[in-house]
Parts: sequence; C-alpha cells; structure tokens
Amino acid sequence: MNGTLNKVMLIGHTGDEIKMHYFDGGGCIGRFPLATNDSYTNKSTGERIENTEWHNIVMRNKMAEACEKYLKKGDKIYIEGRIKNRKWQDDSGNDRYSTEIQCIDFNFLTPKPQGQGAPVANSGTQSAATPAQTQNIQEPGNDNDDLPF
Repeated sequence: MNGTLNKVMLIGHTGDEIKMHYFDGGGCIGRFPLATNDSYTNKSTGERIENTEWHNIVMRNKMAEACEKYLKKGDKIYIEGRIKNRKWQDDSGNDRYSTEIQCIDFNFLTPKPQGQGAPVANSGTQSAATPAQTQNIQEPGNDNDDLPF
C-alpha cells in the first residue's frame, strides 16, 4: 500500500456542552470533550477496572451548529474524523501541544423524546436517524408475515 490513512471512529459520551467560536466571514468552530470507556477484569484480584479516555473534538460550520443545537452534555454520539496535533503558546510563552479529532462526519446516538425535533440528516453523506427512526414499528394486529422488516 503506497498511501497513508489518518482516520478515527469514536462512539462516546459528551463531557460538556459544545463551545462555539464564530468568525467574521460567517464560519464557526465548535469544540467539546468526548469520553470513551474501556473496561477489563484484573485476573489476580477479579476486580473490574474501567478506564476513561478523553478526546478533544473539533467541528466546523454546519456540523458545529447542528451539535450546538441538539447535543447536550452526556449524550452519546458517533464521530468520524482525523487526528490533528497542534502546537501553541500559553500566556507565559511556553510551547504547548494538543491532540484533537477533526470531525468529518457524525451521528447522534442518544434518542430524543418525542416533540424535541432531532435532526433527520447529519453533516455528511449519510443520514442520521435516531434509533426510534431506524426500528420497524408495526401496528398491533398486523402480523401477516414473520419477516422482521
């Protein structure tokens, strides 16, 4: 393989509300932390160990605006993007480094209560359907066949 690949897929829970920054030209950036969990059992003690990894998510323009409108702290979301390392200077002039996930596509995974109007489509090429929208709901007494769809 001659090419390279920088791709990240995460499913996690938001750690805070999205923080928006608007630019003069009309564009915007939204940032929020995303928590992913990993758990295992310690073989020697039998204790269940859970580790949480935090990721800095960055979204731009329409994606950021949609997340600002519909995403709340603790919501579950699927993020697809790429890793980006940034170098910056703090107030003291010291070099600082941060690793971010620049979002390319996403899907809301937390079902919204009826009447809250979650978005039907997401930022990218796929449509974002809530779990309730993806299930086939049959009316009672309409079991003409045994197919699940």
